Amino acid sequence: MSVLKVTIGALELQNPVMPAAGTFGYGEEYAPLIDLSQLGAIVTKGISLAPQHGNPPPRIWETQGGMLNSIGLHNVGFEIFAQEKLPFLRQCGTPIIVNFFGHTSHEYVEVAQKLSALEGVAALEANLSCPNIKKGGIHFGSNAQSVANITKVLKKSTHLPLIIKLSSQVSNIKEIVIAAEGEGAHAITLINTVPAMAVDLDLMKPILGGITGGLSGPAIKPIALKAVWEAASTVKVPIMGVGGIMNYRDALEFLVVGATAVQVGTANFSNPRTMLEIIEGLESFLNQRGINNINEVIGSLKQ
Repeated sequence: MSVLKVTIGALELQNPVMPAAGTFGYGEEYAPLIDLSQLGAIVTKGISLAPQHGNPPPRIWETQGGMLNSIGLHNVGFEIFAQEKLPFLRQCGTPIIVNFFGHTSHEYVEVAQKLSALEGVAALEANLSCPNIKKGGIHFGSNAQSVANITKVLKKSTHLPLIIKLSSQVSNIKEIVIAAEGEGAHAITLINTVPAMAVDLDLMKPILGGITGGLSGPAIKPIALKAVWEAASTVKVPIMGVGGIMNYRDALEFLVVGATAVQVGTANFSNPRTMLEIIEGLESFLNQRGINNINEVIGSLKQ
C-alpha cells in the first residue's frame, strides 16, 4: 500500500485531504454521513471572538460551474466553540485545524491566544482573505506589508503551527507568500473564494442578500492551480491547495503543481463522501503507477 502521509510544519497527517473552512460546519454536521477519522485533518468554520450572525439571506446561489456564497463568516464565537463544539471534535481522532479571523490585528491576536490554550487544537489557520466582510478579511491579505505585519504578531501569539490563508485577488501573489513565510508562517492556504455576484432580472435586484459573495467550485480551479503553482515555486513552506476540487484527479493536479495538501469545499455539498472518495482515488492512482509515497507526486510538474 502506498504511503499517503504528509507533514504541515510539525503536524503529521495520515493523508493530504481535508475540508475547506466554512464548508464543513464544526464537523458534527457530517459525522452521520462519513467517518471523520479517515480524513487527514478537519478544518473548522471560521471562529471569531464574539458570535457573528453573517449576511442576510439568500446566502447561497448555484451558478454555472460553481456556487456563490455570502455567508459573512457566521459563527458561534470562541466561547461556544470551546464549550460546545470542540469536545466533539476531540473525539474524532483527527487533527483539528481551527480557522479564525478578527476585524482588527488585536482581535486576531486575542483569538489566536485563546484558541492556542485549548486542548485538542492541532493548528491554526488565519483567514486573511474572506471577501464577504467589510472589515478585516481582504484588507489584511491585500498586500505584502500587511500580510507580514499580521503574520509576525500571530507567530508570537501561538505555539501551534500557523497557516496563513490568502486570496488570489492580489497584484503579486509571490510577494505576499514571501512575506508570510518571512515572518514565520508554517504553511499557506490558497485560495479563498473569488469575489462575484449574480442578478435576478425579474426583480432587477442582486440575488444574494449581501449583494456580492464568493465564487467557489470548478469554475475557479484554474485560478487556484495557478496561485498554488506560483506560491509553491516561490516559497519552501507547505501549500494547502483549495478551489474547485471535485474528485481525486483534481486533487492530484494541485499536488503535482506543488501543494502538500488539499482542501475540499463546494463538492461536500453535492456529495458528502467526496473527500473519502478522493483519498481512495489517490491511493489507487499511486498503486497503479507503482508510486510508493504521495510525496513523490508533490511538485512533480514537468516544465
